[in-house]
Amino acid sequence: MAQLVTRLGDRLLAEVDGLVADGVVASRSEAVRLGLKRLVDQHQRQRVGAAIVAAYRRQPQTDDELAGLDEATRALVNEEPW
Repeated sequence: MAQLVTRLGDRLLAEVDGLVADGVVASRSEAVRLGLKRLVDQHQRQRVGAAIVAAYRRQPQTDDELAGLDEATRALVNEEPW
């Protein structure tokens, strides 16, 4: 396993130490790993979401595809940014 060396401000470090003290994470290292995993996951989800929106903008759903939707669902679809 690789090591990552970084610097944290005193305030952030105190917050991380508080998480450890409260039992939210077992260690500073676990807090950093968890934070990085969440950051990577969030970034990947944003990329996938953007790709989906781009695809719908390139090829929007047709009226025939939307015909089977009830009125509430149709309103939600129409509110989307694509």
